[in-house]
Amino acid sequence: MAESQGTAQEPTHEEKRHDQLTTAPEATEEDAAPRIEVSEGENGATRIDIADDAAVRPSDPTTD
Repeated sequence: MAESQGTAQEPTHEEKRHDQLTTAPEATEEDAAPRIEVSEGENGATRIDIADDAAVRPSDPTTD
C-alpha cells in the first residue's frame, strides 16, 4: 500500500475566501479586502460592524 507523499494542508477560510473573490477575470486584490470587523462586545457577545473603508456597504432600506 502506497503512502501519500508531502504534507498538503487544507487551505484556511481566509485563503479560500481570497481565492474565490479574486478568481473572476477583472477581479483585483481590493475585491478580497475584509468588509466587516468582528469583535467581542459586552458580556461576551460578538459584535459585527461594517468596516469604515469597505468598498460595498449596505444601504438604508427605509430610503429611496
